[in-house]
Amino acid sequence: MYNLPYHKEQNEQIIKEFVGQYPFAFLTGCDSENKPVATQVPVFIEEKDGRKILRGHIMKNTDHHKAFLHNENVLAVFTGKHTYVSGTWYSNPYTASTWNYMSVHVKGIIRFLDDSALEDVLRMTTLHFEDQNQQSTTVFDNLPLAFKQRVMGAIVAFEIEVKEIDTVFKLSQDRDAESYHNIIKKLREQDEDGRVIAAEMEKRAKELFPDY
Repeated sequence: MYNLPYHKEQNEQIIKEFVGQYPFAFLTGCDSENKPVATQVPVFIEEKDGRKILRGHIMKNTDHHKAFLHNENVLAVFTGKHTYVSGTWYSNPYTASTWNYMSVHVKGIIRFLDDSALEDVLRMTTLHFEDQNQQSTTVFDNLPLAFKQRVMGAIVAFEIEVKEIDTVFKLSQDRDAESYHNIIKKLREQDEDGRVIAAEMEKRAKELFPDY
C-alpha cells in the first residue's frame, strides 16, 4: 500500500462508514506452502469488548478455509469507486496521468466460530442486504429449516480481531487548487465512478484550499 501521508484518511468514523458502504471485501492469506489465497465475501466491522472485529462467513473445505486454519493472519481489503484522472486536467498539462481511488486494508487474526455464531452472522447479513426487512422471504429466520440446515453444513462463520488498519484515499490532495477543482469539474462529466470520486473530492475541497 502506498504510504503517502496526504493520501491517508485519519478520521475513524469516515473509515468505518467506508467499510460499511463497501462490505464486499477481499480476504487474503497464505496456505501451508506459503502460496497466496483469496476470496471475496461480505464482511462487517463492529466493536466488541473494546476491540474492533470483522465478522462474516465462508464456505468450508476451500483453499482459503484450509489456509486460514493453517495460518490465522488475514488481510481484508475494502475498495470503493475509482477512476482515471487525465494529466491534461492539471494546471500544467505536461504531467503524467493517474488514478484516484479509495481503499481500506485491515490486518487481523481470524478464528472460526460455532453454529450459533453462524446463525447470528447469517441473520445479520441477510437483514443488512434486505434493508432490515424482517418480512423478506430470504432473511435467515424465514428460510425453511431443512434448507438452513443443509446450507449451514457447508459454511462456517469467522471473526477477525483487527490488529491494524491502513488506508489510501487518493483524491488528488497533492495537486494545486486550480488542478484540484478542474479535476472535480471533469469527473462530474464522467460515469458513476467518476461522479462519486468528484463528490468525495468536493467534501475535502474547503479543508485543502480554504482560500480558493
